[in-house]
Amino acid sequence: MPADASPAAPRGQLACIGLGMMLGAHLTPRARGWIEAADVVFVAASDALVEHWVASMHPDVRSVQGFYAEGKPRQQTYREMAEAMLAEVRAGKRVVGAFYGHPGVFAQVPHAAIAQARDEGFEAVMDPGISAEDCLYADLGFDPGHVGCAHYEASQLLFYRRVIDTSAWLVLWQIGLAGDRSYAVRASTVEQRQRLVDRLLRDYPAEHPVTVYEAATLPIGRPRIDTLPLHTLAHANLRMHSTLVVPPARPLEPETADAQPARIGVSIRSDFLDRMPTPP
Repeated sequence: MPADASPAAPRGQLACIGLGMMLGAHLTPRARGWIEAADVVFVAASDALVEHWVASMHPDVRSVQGFYAEGKPRQQTYREMAEAMLAEVRAGKRVVGAFYGHPGVFAQVPHAAIAQARDEGFEAVMDPGISAEDCLYADLGFDPGHVGCAHYEASQLLFYRRVIDTSAWLVLWQIGLAGDRSYAVRASTVEQRQRLVDRLLRDYPAEHPVTVYEAATLPIGRPRIDTLPLHTLAHANLRMHSTLVVPPARPLEPETADAQPARIGVSIRSDFLDRMPTPP
């Protein structure tokens, strides 16, 4: 190397990884490797305990929770989170964004940060994790490939024209925020949620059983599986991470006269938790 030459500046890189839903149990060896090799780790976790656990794996772990503020639009919060990670990438660091669940599922920041990093010429990757959807199929005991399964964000079902196929399973995400247009609250009102109920009542009977689901986040915990009549949903205890699962209300209709309709079961496995073994 010539005496007046200087080594190339280190090139930053970004990896957005999934921590999974359950503390310690869902982290893949590949995701752990990203964390251990990073210069700085930004963590967006479901609770402080998960953040402490991630901090035990790396000396420079920074929580993004401080970007949230009451009344602050979530879109602004997400932009600031992405920019915080990108600033370190531009400084030549190996940056990891560790997000609970899957970093590409109901997570705007990883998608935005990766796209921007690539636009600026940096290496950026997404590493998958176990999501709430993965846990949902296991906990509720149904196969989405049996009669089909449609997924919608709850407010999108209200604000846009959607056609519901009641012969398939319906999964609605973020029902605790259903009906909110401000993107600045952590819970919608009963009146806003009633709009979601009214929308579903156009396709389902009032007494149709629906299930509020929340994946377990601790090995000693259990998932929330609360089944109730559809018409009572607006007054249920709903949180930001609550998901609504609506079973089929009618059988599949054969396309031809000689086709055999699939047999379907429309009830959640209510005895599942009673039979669930204690994890090792």
